[in-house]
Amino acid sequence: MSREEKQKLGNQVLEMFDHAYGNYMEHAYPADELMPLTCRGRVRGQEPSRGDVDDALGKFSLTLIDSLDTLVVLNKTKEFEDAVRKVLRDVNLDNDVVVSVFETNIRVLGGLLGGHSLAIMLKEKGEHMQWYNDELLQMAKQLGYKLLPAFNTTSGLPYPRINLKFGIRKPEARTGTETDTCTACAGTLILEFAALSRFTGATIFEEYARKALDFLWEKRQRSSNLVGVTINIHTGDWVRKDSGVGAGIDSYYEYLLKAYVLLGDDSFLERFNTHYDAIMRYISQPPLLLDVHIHKPMLNARTWMDALLAFFPGLQVLKGDIRPAIETHEMLYQVIKKHNFLPEAFTTDFRVHWAQHPLRPEFAESTYFLYKATGDPYYLEVGKTLIENLNKYARVPCGFAAMKDVRTGSHEDRMDSFFLAEMFKYLYLLFADKEDIIFDIEDYIFTTEAHLLPLWLSTTNQSISKKNTTSEYTELDDSNFDWTCPNTQILFPNDPLYAQSIREPLKNVVDKSCPRGIIRVEESFRSGAKPPLRARDFMATNPEHLEILKKMGVSLIHLKDGRVQLVQHAIQAASSIDAEDGLRFMQEMIELSSQQQKEQQLPPRAVQIVSHPFFGRVVLTAGPAQFGLDLSKHKETRGFVASSKPYNGCSELTNPEAVMGKIALIQRGQCMFAEKARNIQNAGAIGGIVIDDNEGSSSDTAPLFQMAGDGKDTDDIKIPMLFLFSKEGSIILDAIREYEEVEVLLSDKAKDRAAILKGKMIPSYIINSNPEMENEEQPSSENDSQNQSAEQISSSSQEVDLVDQESSEENSLNSHPESLSPADMDNAASISPSEQTSNPTENHETTNLNGECTDLDNQLQEQSETEEDSNPNVSWGKKVQPIDSILADWNEDIEAFEMMEKDEL
Repeated sequence: MSREEKQKLGNQVLEMFDHAYGNYMEHAYPADELMPLTCRGRVRGQEPSRGDVDDALGKFSLTLIDSLDTLVVLNKTKEFEDAVRKVLRDVNLDNDVVVSVFETNIRVLGGLLGGHSLAIMLKEKGEHMQWYNDELLQMAKQLGYKLLPAFNTTSGLPYPRINLKFGIRKPEARTGTETDTCTACAGTLILEFAALSRFTGATIFEEYARKALDFLWEKRQRSSNLVGVTINIHTGDWVRKDSGVGAGIDSYYEYLLKAYVLLGDDSFLERFNTHYDAIMRYISQPPLLLDVHIHKPMLNARTWMDALLAFFPGLQVLKGDIRPAIETHEMLYQVIKKHNFLPEAFTTDFRVHWAQHPLRPEFAESTYFLYKATGDPYYLEVGKTLIENLNKYARVPCGFAAMKDVRTGSHEDRMDSFFLAEMFKYLYLLFADKEDIIFDIEDYIFTTEAHLLPLWLSTTNQSISKKNTTSEYTELDDSNFDWTCPNTQILFPNDPLYAQSIREPLKNVVDKSCPRGIIRVEESFRSGAKPPLRARDFMATNPEHLEILKKMGVSLIHLKDGRVQLVQHAIQAASSIDAEDGLRFMQEMIELSSQQQKEQQLPPRAVQIVSHPFFGRVVLTAGPAQFGLDLSKHKETRGFVASSKPYNGCSELTNPEAVMGKIALIQRGQCMFAEKARNIQNAGAIGGIVIDDNEGSSSDTAPLFQMAGDGKDTDDIKIPMLFLFSKEGSIILDAIREYEEVEVLLSDKAKDRAAILKGKMIPSYIINSNPEMENEEQPSSENDSQNQSAEQISSSSQEVDLVDQESSEENSLNSHPESLSPADMDNAASISPSEQTSNPTENHETTNLNGECTDLDNQLQEQSETEEDSNPNVSWGKKVQPIDSILADWNEDIEAFEMMEKDEL
């Protein structure tokens, strides 16, 4: 990028800042924040409460204080001087308002200290601020004393909130009853408090901040060296035991390293390196950073990431660990290119989890530090993209508005102070040359709010005893320990394309319609480049396939719900060629999942047991198949069931006579679903039911499988195929063991019992389960065991009501770029379970597919009466079957129905 273009972009940043800052001063000041859509200030208590977000507002002109040192960085010294005068004249820190200790520290105390740092720098230069006499520092000291009562706990961890006027635990304070705080809230104080102590000589501030950090270090999980998100400020117990580098923890890690840089205390560096080793061991899954449990760090705690972790690549630059910083930053940039902004949270397959974007600056921060470390002009282009997106999507007449939904581009009436404090500072520094800044930025360290504190504080007022409390109970094993600060001359002497070589494999990790899509990959295969394994051929049970994956840097994780997750770490591949093969394989898997998602719009199906003694009362939710007979377009399939041999159905059946003309039962696993279907079809089966091999699985707790094809033409499969989880499948298997002959109905939805039993020798009062029959003669003892078995089976059965899948938000494929579909080796897609309802009334209501509710028993009775009326010749006495036999059957069936009725109720 030419110097002229860099200057042009730098000037564009200046204009954007003027637009935001000018509108705040015109429409909002002295309010804390600007509401850019309504062009007025946000005053605490005068607008609808936003919960914890409002805890940053203290009626102390927050945006102005937060913007002070940004004005100097942007070379607006006259505006800075005017702003300082306004702060001294107008800002009141003695308001009766409850504020966040954390936010007030980083934004207001940090803003005052940053303003003071640059005010004395300007005064020393002799051109500006000659009248200044440490007034901002005196305000900072006043605020510091107002925050100190928050530390009045046995642990030394501060309360999360404090009343600026009345402090803590007084009736008028309206705070002090809290028991929990976030790790970042308690661990992000040392820079500002230590700077305040070093500037003023009052050691109490640094002492309190150190005590809080010491306590957090003591309470880390000793086996994993990780900390949780939320901690009890009185007992030190972890309230939330998940751990990551995003919201709730982020700046705790940042301040450990920066405290070493600013204060020169080795114990902070040792603690940071210990934590960092744990982060890279458990949380870092390049390019992802996933939360884990502190006691079980190999177990992921959630499947999404939050936007605040975007600061971490910048911290890794300061640490000197450049490679993972480049990888994670590139992944985040791909997400931004897909959604224009970084969503507040996004899933591991880069879909939106929380759609808001409050103009957070963390990604711009990491972009700046990576450019400083690598000198790679690529990061200038990244910054240019950020500028273009802000102007195109967030700019409004009165400033810049936060995004309410990055997918729709809708706005929120919000412009946080950190937008001016950080975003424009980092963007301007990204494009500015050294001569464009009126002071040496290398003489300062950035706080988490990007306020500037001078490094010379490390040698000023060193009255704090530096007792090293770290090494005595931790063993450091950190290969990066020597790389305390990055040095571009050491890291990138002979390879100017180093950063590019790391980024390249991640270029298309997010965008599924990227140039490396399946069509382009096919073309490259025809040209001679073939990967050792195709996605459509992959089987998770094949040891040879797993070995190939390992060589390509692809790791396989079995999830609890039966799915298999694939994650590629290009750096772990055996060679760059293998890494490229792995990338192609992952792209194929993405396309395969995408294809499955498009094809999986099939609703669940029903397996209904219609033989004695169930007579249609047991309905099991089944997953459909993308091949074979479509039960929604053809008549249902009815037949007796029989187990195939081999049970997995992966080879030619050895008992074709047993399944001939029947519905074959097959176990999931070891081969493709389509292969099973062909084998039972060749044996003469009229349908197939695949039963999950994962013992205890149920449609109650797991998304329903939709069986996908094998990537080949499946038009030869003519029979219907359905999938049952283990719990539902065991009902059929138990019934076979008890009754031998079990007849089922495979259909798109449950059929009413009148239709099922039409023409059968069962009177209507049995079909209707008439409660008046409860007093009928009980069955003879010879039937007791049979009825008991019916009770056992019916008690484990469930009557499932099918709903219109189009109205279900859950009807979507779990297609992750790194995930296989749930039935890994069977190549199954995934659909959600149908809603299941239970009606504790005697007349069971059922929801049919058009969403209308009907009274099933009344409907059956009407149909039965109609049938009898239309056929006056029907007479039970004229049947061939002897009356004694009929009565015995009736009594048996009545008993079974009564038992099932009670179970259902």
